Amino acid sequence: MTRIKIDRKIINYGVQKPEAEQADKVPAVEVSAAAGTPAPAASAPAQTEAQKESAKVIRMHEKLERPEVLIGSTYKVKTPVSDHAMYVTINDIILNEGTEHEQRRPFEIFINSKNLDHYQWIVALTRIMSAVFRKGGDVTFIVDELKAVFDPRGGYWQPGGKFMPSLIAELGHIVEKHLVTIGLLRPQGLDEHQKRLIEQKRQEFEAATSQQDAFAKSEFPEGAQLCTKCNTVAVVMMDGCMTCLNCGDSKCG
Repeated sequence: MTRIKIDRKIINYGVQKPEAEQADKVPAVEVSAAAGTPAPAASAPAQTEAQKESAKVIRMHEKLERPEVLIGSTYKVKTPVSDHAMYVTINDIILNEGTEHEQRRPFEIFINSKNLDHYQWIVALTRIMSAVFRKGGDVTFIVDELKAVFDPRGGYWQPGGKFMPSLIAELGHIVEKHLVTIGLLRPQGLDEHQKRLIEQKRQEFEAATSQQDAFAKSEFPEGAQLCTKCNTVAVVMMDGCMTCLNCGDSKCG
């Protein structure tokens, strides 16, 4: 057994207890050799009120009362099937504000328009969607349900060449865009590798279909046919007759 030499004055000491007894969180007792009286050891600091509040995680449920003020976003929808635009407003509630569990979730939705033709189903749809939002849980399924609705009369094309099967489907795209903004859905898009591959294929296609000769640029309309008289691709349908815009030759004489 190794001998330990103490070369200074003993001021205080403590009794080391087994691990099982230390788990009971019993405050240790310090004895001051100088004073000769036992003194309680310093206990852990009491939990603050902010820490107690942060420990109570508030989740979305149907009994959660509506605050006086909600934040939200308004989206304008202008479609060729209606003369008047629609304004979709989605209000959000912030849960556990100021804590590490802070989360923004949709709470209610409103649709406003001057067109009263769809007033009944708009009111019914917004009330049902608001009830789903307030129910809590995973509400992202509503996006796929709305986007899967097709108009029996046919859809329409948006500016930019995107086809929209119905007005309800466009409402689903708006809700999806909002859920991506607040972080409930991940943005759907191509990664960097896919973007580079598509750009490469696009350049290859443009290089293969482009003409490199002097006849690449034409001053005549696209889709014109070859004229048998002047051998110029300039024959178009004009006044019910095939007419060459280069030499004026016409099948009608």
